[in-house]
Amino acid sequence: MAKTGVFDSDPTAIAKAKELKREMKKLLIKIEDEDDFGVQTIDQLQEALSALREATMRKMAKSSSLEMLETVSCPEEFRCPLSNELMRDPVVLASGQTYDKLFIQKWLSSGNRTCPKTQQVLPHTALTPNLLIREMISKWCKKIGLETKNQYHPNLVNEEEAVTRSDREIFNSLLCKVSSSNLHDQNSAAKELRLLTKKGTEFRALFGESPDEITRLVNPLLHGSNPDEKLQEDVVTTLLNISIHDDSNKKLVCENPCVIPLLIDALRRGTVATRSNAAAAIFTLSALDSNKVLIGKSGILKPLIDLLEEGNPLAIKDVAAAIFTLCIAHENRSRAVRDGAVRVLGKKISNGLYVDELLAILAMLVTHWKAVEELGELGGVSWLLKITRESECKRNKENAIVILHTICFSDRTKWKEIKEEENAHGTITKLSREGTSRAQRKANGILDRLRKAMNLTHTA
Repeated sequence: MAKTGVFDSDPTAIAKAKELKREMKKLLIKIEDEDDFGVQTIDQLQEALSALREATMRKMAKSSSLEMLETVSCPEEFRCPLSNELMRDPVVLASGQTYDKLFIQKWLSSGNRTCPKTQQVLPHTALTPNLLIREMISKWCKKIGLETKNQYHPNLVNEEEAVTRSDREIFNSLLCKVSSSNLHDQNSAAKELRLLTKKGTEFRALFGESPDEITRLVNPLLHGSNPDEKLQEDVVTTLLNISIHDDSNKKLVCENPCVIPLLIDALRRGTVATRSNAAAAIFTLSALDSNKVLIGKSGILKPLIDLLEEGNPLAIKDVAAAIFTLCIAHENRSRAVRDGAVRVLGKKISNGLYVDELLAILAMLVTHWKAVEELGELGGVSWLLKITRESECKRNKENAIVILHTICFSDRTKWKEIKEEENAHGTITKLSREGTSRAQRKANGILDRLRKAMNLTHTA
């Protein structure tokens, strides 16, 4: 087994140490290769050496303090009932119980209004510093030679997420169970991980520490052709919860080679809840531009469009959001058109279904020539004009006129229908005055073209 270095447990320290070593290597090469190196080069090398020495000593002192804390039996009254660790900032709750401030604040901010230890309903959530316990902890730490400053929570990721040793133990235990061969253990562990990643950020953060943890989570769904429905739902929902955390989690989840194929399978064969959450996970992951391209290449748009066509009301909004976000990337628009999105969208919109969600997608896809062609064949101009004329939603009017503008400037045969609408209802003129700024521009563009066409007719 490789020997554990001083910096091995701290990613920031590792990065800093590597940077200092690279700097020293460059300076040493300069000293070795150049005969006329200056005193400044030596000074820079000395500064880098001093910085590395200081960081090493600081890390060693911290490690020593943490090892001592682990080996010395901490008095029970000094431990936080929530974290089971030595308190750094003890405070008294309205119930009279003392907790570490960081952890009780986390408990309260999650919506709890009871004392974790006594289950007593709290009359208020004010926290009072426990100066007596703080002083006692300080004296005890000095007595055993423990450095007290910022050393009470060795497993804390940061003050907002509060990952404790207990959290890590629970996390590892659940991952062992979920990746085991026992279906009962898999189901119970997956359900618990789903709940834990929903409630707080600490377990989402733990998944972001290594790609291996995500692989362990999805492992039971990678084997066998018919996954357990409940297990699939819980694992997919946990992936959604993990992806919500931050951009680094989104990148880690999306780039795991097991995840996207698993989500595609969930879209095709899962329960309604599973399919909805799979679509929501894709929407969340697609917030990153690099993920949009990666996901689009996977072939995931086709099962999303199929699910959209199926039209289950519980999944439709998540599916629409996923397709919309993916199609922000231009290369995904051609994929969506190829996979039949225009026909499905046109059918839903013409029937007045989910117009708010779907018209925005169609307004993006219409930049592709084949989408314009398909809309013409579907009789799109008539129902787009109806939306422009009758809708009370300004955004829908805008999207409709954007699509109409593209169709009309690509297909001259549609001008007759536009002209008849304008003569009968003045729809375009009204929008050119009352629509959003974008809608007004598109409406005026159509009107200008109509006037030119009419002048040409009169001249002829």
